[in-house]
Amino acid sequence: MAPPAAPSGGGTSLRDLSSLVPARRRSRFEPAHRAADREAGALVVMSWNLFHGRDAPPEMALRTTRSLLVRATIHNDTHVQVNRSLFEEFAGVLAGAEWNVCMLQECPPRWAEGLADECQAGAYRALTSRNWLAPVRRVVAERNPDLMGSWEGGSNLTLARPPWQIVEGTSVLLNPLRERRLRERRRLALVRLVHDSREVCVGNLHLSAGAPDRAVREARRAAETALEWARGAPLVLGGDFNVRGSHAIFGDLCGLTELCGATNPHGIDHILSRGLEAVSPPVSWPPERRELDVLTGLEHRRLRLSDHAPVEARFSLR
Repeated sequence: MAPPAAPSGGGTSLRDLSSLVPARRRSRFEPAHRAADREAGALVVMSWNLFHGRDAPPEMALRTTRSLLVRATIHNDTHVQVNRSLFEEFAGVLAGAEWNVCMLQECPPRWAEGLADECQAGAYRALTSRNWLAPVRRVVAERNPDLMGSWEGGSNLTLARPPWQIVEGTSVLLNPLRERRLRERRRLALVRLVHDSREVCVGNLHLSAGAPDRAVREARRAAETALEWARGAPLVLGGDFNVRGSHAIFGDLCGLTELCGATNPHGIDHILSRGLEAVSPPVSWPPERRELDVLTGLEHRRLRLSDHAPVEARFSLR
C-alpha cells in the first residue's frame, strides 16, 4: 500500500485512516458499522448537501425575519424552525447512517474535523467559496447560522470509514475565474481509497446553481478530470450537480465515459459510478429520515435538516 500523499490543489487531509489510534477522541454517537458493509467488495456511498448546517422546514413561512434577527424558534403544528448551531444533530444523523464513503457539500469548514471524529472516519476537505476572513465568519455563523448562510464559507468534505483508507487526495478548480467572473468557485475533491488490494477513487463535487449550461460544462470537466486521475480504477463521481437527472448530460456521460447512475429525473444530487456493480442504485432518502423529534415548549415537533435529501447507493466491486 502506498503511503498517504500530500494533499494538493487547495485540499486538506484532516486525517487519513492509518492514523486511527487509541488516543483518538471517541464518538458520542454510535457509528453505523454493519457487518454487511465490511464484506469484501462491498461499498456503500452516501452524498448530502448540508445547506451550511441549517434546517429547512417544509413550510417556508416558518423562516421569519424574527427568527433571522433575534434567533426566535418558530413552529407550526408539525415542524419547527431554529436558528442555532445544529452540529450535534447533523453529526448524529451522519454517524448513525450506514455508509463506507460519504460525500458532503456546503459543509461548514469548522465542522470538518468534528464530523470525522463523530463518524469515526478519515477525512479530506476541499475549501470552496467565501472562506476569506474565516475566523470572523466562524464566530458569527456559530451564533447565527441563518444570518450568515452561505457567507460563512463552504467546503466539500469526503469521509471514509474503515476498512477503507484515504491514501491520496487532491482538489481541482472546475470554473476558472475567466468563466465564473463573480460567481462562486466550484471545486472537485478527489480521493483515492484502498482496502487490502482493492482501490476506488471518489470525486465529490458541487456545481454551479441557477445556470444549467455552466453546471453541464463543469460536469463534463469533472468527469474528464476524475477519469484521468483514477487511472483506470473504479470511480464514483457524486454530489450536488445542480442538474436534474432528466438532462441529456447524464446519458452522454454514461454512453461516453461509462459514468452512470443519475438518481431520478427530478433530483439534482447524484452518485455516478464506473467499474462498480450497483447492487442498490442511487436513491434519495424520504424526508422523515433526516427529521428529528424535538421538544418545543411542552410539545414535540419535527426538525428537518438541510434543504437537500441525502442520496445513497450500494456497490459491489467487480
